[in-house]
Amino acid sequence: MPLTNSLRTFQHYRTTYLPNDLTAGLSVFLAGLPLCLGIALASGAPLFAGLVAGIIGGIVVGLLSDSEVSVSGPAAGLAVIVAESITAVGTFEAFLVAVILAGIIQLIMGLLKAGRLSSFFPDSVIKGMLVGIGLVIILKQIPHALGRDNDYEGEYEFSQLADQENTLSEIYRAVATASPGAVAISLIALLILIGWDQLSRKGIRFFQVVPAALVVVLVGVGLNQFFGHYLTSWYLGDSNEHMVRIPVLAAGNGLSSILDFPDFSILGDTHIYGIAVTIALVASLETLINLEAIDRIDPLRRVSSGSRELMAQGIGNILSGFMGGLPMTSVVIRTSTNVYSAGKTRLSTIIQGILLMVSVLAAGSVINHIPLASLAALLIVIGYRLARPALFAAMYREGMSQFIPFIVTVLGILFTNLLIGILVGLAVGYLFVLYTNSQASYRVIRDGKNVLIKFQRDVYFLSKPRLKETLRSFKPGDSILVDCRYANFIDRDIYALLVDYALTARTLGIDYELREVTQHKRNLPTHAAI
Repeated sequence: MPLTNSLRTFQHYRTTYLPNDLTAGLSVFLAGLPLCLGIALASGAPLFAGLVAGIIGGIVVGLLSDSEVSVSGPAAGLAVIVAESITAVGTFEAFLVAVILAGIIQLIMGLLKAGRLSSFFPDSVIKGMLVGIGLVIILKQIPHALGRDNDYEGEYEFSQLADQENTLSEIYRAVATASPGAVAISLIALLILIGWDQLSRKGIRFFQVVPAALVVVLVGVGLNQFFGHYLTSWYLGDSNEHMVRIPVLAAGNGLSSILDFPDFSILGDTHIYGIAVTIALVASLETLINLEAIDRIDPLRRVSSGSRELMAQGIGNILSGFMGGLPMTSVVIRTSTNVYSAGKTRLSTIIQGILLMVSVLAAGSVINHIPLASLAALLIVIGYRLARPALFAAMYREGMSQFIPFIVTVLGILFTNLLIGILVGLAVGYLFVLYTNSQASYRVIRDGKNVLIKFQRDVYFLSKPRLKETLRSFKPGDSILVDCRYANFIDRDIYALLVDYALTARTLGIDYELREVTQHKRNLPTHAAI
């Protein structure tokens, strides 16, 4: 079914989209390549495992996904789980079996329509996730822009376990040890990106067709080589520290010589099944939340099927496990790069997957001359677009019930990590949803001494504090009518409070009537009054 829909998309493909998709595919490739390598490094896995997941995520999942702009690949949110799992099972080859099993679980979840759960994520949390990721991208790329490349690309945790630093202390040290060559490259790259975008918006064809990301990379390579010849103190060199570093295939060796394959003898160890379930659940949660966010930044506002996405991710993870790759999810960072580079269809995702494959097979020695400072500028611009200051003002204007879950999600992502930040945001968001619903469950209408309490929906225990305050506010001589005809369900605590107040009302000299008050109207007969 997903493949049929994908083929239908290409049958009706508009050729006017092709320049956009080519440009976006190149931009996602340039941004995603170091992320694939960095996440593999953080996971304690072979570097090629990250590239394999990126290639399959681009080509296979890109073809099968229901989203036209989603980009899949290895995710930073799974890095800790992967590292601990590899240690637990002993070898990376044994861990690959867990990736395959996780893919099978995701495929089953998709078939069971579990993707519908994505509709239960509050909008404030989704917006907070996008802004939080944007701010994290900016903060984590500042050190790379200043030439401090100690941390791997894709390291988005606040506390950096590798060097005992955190996001803020890393920026401080980067400022103190800034490399003039890296600063020059990143500043010029930022100016190119900003100017290119403005000239493109003015309709100048050259700037619309030529990818700004490609120009930034070429200028970065050229500047670094210029520094090497004429300004050696600014030269970044061709070291592993400051350059993109992709493994290069040795002459005469086939691809199979560097790939890892699953060790199915681990199937007798029950631990592997627990690891598989953990990976499947965490990867599915990230994917569904990301998919909700992706649909909000899609300029064409297309709505994707979460269940179909889980099926696509499941197939991708099965193949990734068989071919020695890391587990993958839909990832917002690469997807955001795709959207903000004007990607229109899944072709851009597939193109970046093909470029990743070509880079592994033939272009490693060329790509290894790209300074990380150039790519830092590209990602900083993407981060700014995700976290524009106007978004904070817009959320504030929507009221505290929207702003507080939004800002809690943002801060949670900034000061912990993506997964914990989202979970904290969801908890706060759901509390506000429940609180808001409880506040709107009934209305109080007063006309002199006559008071009508009209229940407008089902009433749960969260409405009890407000209802107690309402009942306590009545004075002797008031005439109260509690109308519950429009509530199909009344919580036991609310029911007891309403019934018990009848005695209080008689004591205070309050005329008090209940109309159709019952806990379960479908199961119990209705009352005219109690």
